[in-house]
Amino acid sequence: MGQINDFLCETEQRYMARDLRGFLELLEKRGQLKRITVPVDPDQEIAEIATRMMQAGGPALLFENVKGSNMPVAVNVMGTVQRVCWSMNVEEPEELEKLGDKLALLYQPRPPKKFSQAVDFGKVLFDVVKAKPMRDLLPVCQQVVLKDDEVDLNQIPFLKVYPSDAGKVLTLGLMITKDPESGIPNVGVYRLQLHSKNTMTVQWLSVRGPTRHLRKAAAMGKKLEVAIAIGVDPLVIMAAATPLPIDLSEWLFAGIYGGKGVRLANCKTVDLQVPADSEIILEGTITPGETAVDGPAGDHMGYYGAINEAAPLFRFHCVTHRKNPIYLTTFSGRPPKEDAMMAIALNRIYTPILRQQVPEIKDFFLPMEALSYKAAVISIDKAYPGQARRAALAFWSALPQFTYTKFVIVVDQEINIRDPRAVVWAITSKVDPARDVFILPNNPFDKLDFATEQPGLGGKMGIDATTKVSPESDREWPGTLEPTDEIATRVDSRWAEYGLADIKLGEVDPNLFGYDIPKSATS
Repeated sequence: MGQINDFLCETEQRYMARDLRGFLELLEKRGQLKRITVPVDPDQEIAEIATRMMQAGGPALLFENVKGSNMPVAVNVMGTVQRVCWSMNVEEPEELEKLGDKLALLYQPRPPKKFSQAVDFGKVLFDVVKAKPMRDLLPVCQQVVLKDDEVDLNQIPFLKVYPSDAGKVLTLGLMITKDPESGIPNVGVYRLQLHSKNTMTVQWLSVRGPTRHLRKAAAMGKKLEVAIAIGVDPLVIMAAATPLPIDLSEWLFAGIYGGKGVRLANCKTVDLQVPADSEIILEGTITPGETAVDGPAGDHMGYYGAINEAAPLFRFHCVTHRKNPIYLTTFSGRPPKEDAMMAIALNRIYTPILRQQVPEIKDFFLPMEALSYKAAVISIDKAYPGQARRAALAFWSALPQFTYTKFVIVVDQEINIRDPRAVVWAITSKVDPARDVFILPNNPFDKLDFATEQPGLGGKMGIDATTKVSPESDREWPGTLEPTDEIATRVDSRWAEYGLADIKLGEVDPNLFGYDIPKSATS
């Protein structure tokens, strides 16, 4: 009972604080924050320490003595799925699906057919009312204001992550822009590269919100205003990473995630709103057509991307921040990295949304090793021939981020899609490559994927690893080798009686099955 009360107390404090510092305090109470007081270099040293800590599943890190800056650096804050769940006020990943159920109702509302559905929809609408953003007239993010010649981005301890990176990068700031026509804001997370004391370039995909805003601004002959919020509550970062309908606000979703509205403040020099409890705010503009050379920079694919590429140039003319701000950062690379942990949690939230749009899909999984979006395994309750292919095609079009999924493997619902051994068994025992593999050529693609022949254009592969039904195959499928329910239940109930209570089923070292994975395999 004491542990439950402690958790409830911590959760209540979390709601009250709702900022980065409140979350770091929670991590420290739970033994998931390590303070490092010795001098460290933001040029590659911090990144290497954090990489090793992520691979070990270790705690978040707060570097309190960073060379060249007075700001502490927080990294690996969401380096485990457990910590991502805590950031969203839940304890286990399974609880995120309940949140996904709420979002599914908002994502594509449908008239309720039963009274219970009407009640559920009413509860969600009430949550939306509670989630409405609130104004903060005295925001802590503006305790210090620097304008024009006072702006010096070199004072922020941006990291250089990899040896061949062209420069220091900003990787976990929320970029806020606004549609010049509708005024609807867009909030996203993108990589920026430092160029001078007041300029940075950005890498983003052409389908993202800010690129649409920039094109509209160009057509109207205007500059695009932009704000970067650094050191925000991780919950707000998760909301920004969630794929939303174009006319819904990330601030609203963050409020739904957190149980109450995000406190927003008006910027000093641009007509945008930012989280009032941010550590640092950068305010500036993009002039359409003004670019600078960006890259190379280490990217999530595990290679150096964006090599000497022209990218939009940001000019910042105002910086505001808290007194004694904390710089929150992360970086991309071959998994495991923080973005992979965030993606695993988001997958749970996506599941109800995906089921609503493609009802035959029972579950889906985006393996971290496949960069959390390059390959998907989906399970279906197969009822008719060709259904696996239909499910794969529907998956690719269900949500914007699935557009760049290269491989979709469809299996029967009884296959554990999170067990690679079960998935490989399904592929090898149920697939005839000549019949069950189909290729879609020349699709819009992630330009950072160097495997494609042309940048931004590539193929997709679907694999039907389901049990075949007529007329897919005229051969009769034999039954699979499974114990009866009676025997399985009997063995479950007598496991301790056999004297095997110390053997934890499911917690198996993969080396025992001949995988022979060396300890250095993930380094």
